[in-house]
Amino acid sequence: MDYLRTLGSAAVSSIVQKSGLNLPFSLGKKHPPFDALSIWSLYDAIKRVSTPSFDFHWLSTLDSTQDDGSPVSVFEFNSQQRRNLLPVAQNALRKLRITRHPDILKFMDAIEADSTIYIMTERVKPLSTELSLWEATPAKNRQDWLLWGLHRITNALSFINTSCNAAHGTVRISSIFLSATGEWKLGGFELLSDPTEPNAVLVAYAGDLNIHQIPENERGGWAALKDGPVAAIDAYALALLTFNLFNPTISHPAFLDPPFNPPQPSSRGAIPPPLWPSFKKLLNPSPKGRMTPKALLDVGMAESLGESGGFFKGNRLFKICEGLENFGLMTDGERTTLLRTIKDAASTLPRTFATYLILPALLTSLTHTTMSICAPTTIPLVIQLGTLVPSDEYKSVVLEPVVKLFGNPDRGTRMALLDALPEFADKLDKQTTSDKIWPNLQTGFTDTIPIIREATVKAIGLLSDKFTERILNNDILRHLARLQSDPEAPIRTNSIILIGRLGPTLGQNTRRKVLGAACAKALKDSFPPARVAALMACMACAHLFEVEELAGKVVGLVASALVDKEKTVRDQAFKAVSMLVQILEEHAAKMKLLSPGKEP
Repeated sequence: MDYLRTLGSAAVSSIVQKSGLNLPFSLGKKHPPFDALSIWSLYDAIKRVSTPSFDFHWLSTLDSTQDDGSPVSVFEFNSQQRRNLLPVAQNALRKLRITRHPDILKFMDAIEADSTIYIMTERVKPLSTELSLWEATPAKNRQDWLLWGLHRITNALSFINTSCNAAHGTVRISSIFLSATGEWKLGGFELLSDPTEPNAVLVAYAGDLNIHQIPENERGGWAALKDGPVAAIDAYALALLTFNLFNPTISHPAFLDPPFNPPQPSSRGAIPPPLWPSFKKLLNPSPKGRMTPKALLDVGMAESLGESGGFFKGNRLFKICEGLENFGLMTDGERTTLLRTIKDAASTLPRTFATYLILPALLTSLTHTTMSICAPTTIPLVIQLGTLVPSDEYKSVVLEPVVKLFGNPDRGTRMALLDALPEFADKLDKQTTSDKIWPNLQTGFTDTIPIIREATVKAIGLLSDKFTERILNNDILRHLARLQSDPEAPIRTNSIILIGRLGPTLGQNTRRKVLGAACAKALKDSFPPARVAALMACMACAHLFEVEELAGKVVGLVASALVDKEKTVRDQAFKAVSMLVQILEEHAAKMKLLSPGKEP
């Protein structure tokens, strides 16, 4: 078993059985364009979960694995094809395994066999595949996105240079990836090392990985890195990355060639003006005088926005992320301002950023009762951002968290959900509505706040086709019968309106018991709109009554309103009587065609 070495958690999840290597993942789609940019092949994959088993042949505990469905990425290096680069692949694995930072690619597991290295990370995709999609977007939106991403990479480099006392060495587009939430992550650790150490990987293999020459190379080759600051190579590469991000159509600016003259304003291209002075400092031919990534981060995060500073701090995507991270510590006014900023920018935000970063953060904030005061603003924003979610993910990303909010006892949250219900009611299924929403929704019928009771009644009309027959014919009608005596006139009115709308969906026996009695009670209501609503309900359900009941009870019931003291009620009563009489006339006409002695 010497031909296999397992690393990290692979000591448990990766084993050799008689049939061969048992990987802790299932490979899926490959990203072919990435092969030309890296020594690695990149795959989408599914993480596998390990279950222990006992192998008597090896007299050791082995693992059998099954897919657990978690999306991951797998980087594959084949040493048979690139034997000379095996040391840098091993270095990437070793350094990625021990380097943890929010802006660095998250290591999960790894396997190193005799000819292949596999590294399993969080699910990502190459930045290069996303850049082309942004070429047609408005310049301001693209600039905001690039600055936000550049901040994350600069933050990661600052950590590597200062906390790890190392140089990354391969800062370029192919070393940057986008996570499932759209966040920029730094990878490409093939050369990460301290260049001052003996046999440093960076010094030994930089030429093999086609690293762009920097001014000090002209004088002493890659060995010159040993004499300069550890961050010097990353600072220069960060400038090249910046130029390439903002000016993708300009391949090789003149200031990168000897004698390395300072870049002129005419060569700025689309680099934001506030970033330009720092950009030039990153290109200082002298490694000791060159601005470091840490210094760039400090300038970019300056509190006071000026012509040459605060370009990270003032970025709207950064401000949104920072605000969401500190949402619980904000004042109500600050939260309102942040939510308004998100709402105003929603249509221009990167789709992945909005749906997988902002949206979950907003939903999480709603689970804290201390922030429920923002529910009237937050929930409509959640529904608005939810329109950006792919249809096959809408249920898991939007619906399920929103449905859970119906269990929140906060009235502001409940009212905001009821107000927003028209925007997502059609996406709810019958089981979810009956089993998860109804148990919480029905408490609104007895709420002491009238506006909650009224909104609950209106909500039933939107969800009526998604309730079980038991809920519809028993529970809801019981609540509506009580609400017909509610002290609030609008609630009584909406109750009879809803009963009229529910009529066609009720069972036959239930209709016979409920409709006539409900209309009769509403016609005695002291509130004129309630009486008008009762007459309209009779008209809407006229075809549901037995003809004998229609002639013997309903017409007489409606006729009593012909002399109502309110003209609007009388007018509606005459319309109702006319309609009912017409129905009876049509029925009577058919009766004349029947043979004597036969009932219709």
